[in-house]
Amino acid sequence: MTASRPDSARRNPLDLLRWQFDLTWSLFEYHLERLAPDDFLWEPVALCWTMRRADDGTWVPDWADTEPDPVPVPTVAWLSWHIGWWWSVAADHAHGRAPRERADIVWPGPGEPTVAWLRALRGDWLEALDGLTEADLGTTARFPWQDDPRHSVAHMVAWVNAELMKNAAEIGQLRLQRAAG
Repeated sequence: MTASRPDSARRNPLDLLRWQFDLTWSLFEYHLERLAPDDFLWEPVALCWTMRRADDGTWVPDWADTEPDPVPVPTVAWLSWHIGWWWSVAADHAHGRAPRERADIVWPGPGEPTVAWLRALRGDWLEALDGLTEADLGTTARFPWQDDPRHSVAHMVAWVNAELMKNAAEIGQLRLQRAAG
């Protein structure tokens, strides 16, 4: 981050959103750098959502179309797939590409392949952000609100920042619990 970013963020909402994203990413990167392959599939409790190998060798997320009660505790594997899913679709919308379906998002597996995938998603997202103008921020976002005119592209970018921070905190907490256990 440059020293001038906080001042420019006061004048330009896109700069503020980018500053917030960079801050969120730095917090996430702290945990990404420290994740071990065994952290990904560690199940802290009996009721967990994780990633499971399909017969063809691909990884498939535990999933329910309606949220179960109680909600299963996600593993680092499931959370990293979840980030890859929503972030891929958000980037598709931001780039003007046809959005992928949930089943089209392929989790690369535990360890460095997933860390590299998430870092590549960051690069794709930054490319999308760099292509936005202040005028773009006021247009209606198609994701994640299905073209609700009350939600703009600025809302979508802020939502990505919030969702990434929430998921990064969840991954960090799981990593710390496993290390302490």
